[in-house]
Amino acid sequence: MNSMRCTHRDHTIIADVLEHPGSPMPWAAGCRIIEPSGQMTRRLPLPVHHAFMAELEQAQHASIAHGKWLVDQALDHGRELSSRAA
Repeated sequence: MNSMRCTHRDHTIIADVLEHPGSPMPWAAGCRIIEPSGQMTRRLPLPVHHAFMAELEQAQHASIAHGKWLVDQALDHGRELSSRAA
């Protein structure tokens, strides 16, 4: 499965969608963000009440949108891109 990705404000956002077979909403949306310095976050899931979706493409698009929002929050409001990989 190819992972959807984009560049937003010099950050690379990669959709990191997990499958939960057998569930009516089997796709759990999340993303990883690579900063311009090369540092990558661990998987950043969407809030649980928005994370699960019925279609893979829908989950990938939501993951990218969430990543863009996280980058905007970090750059515009000084919030850390939390949960960085060790």
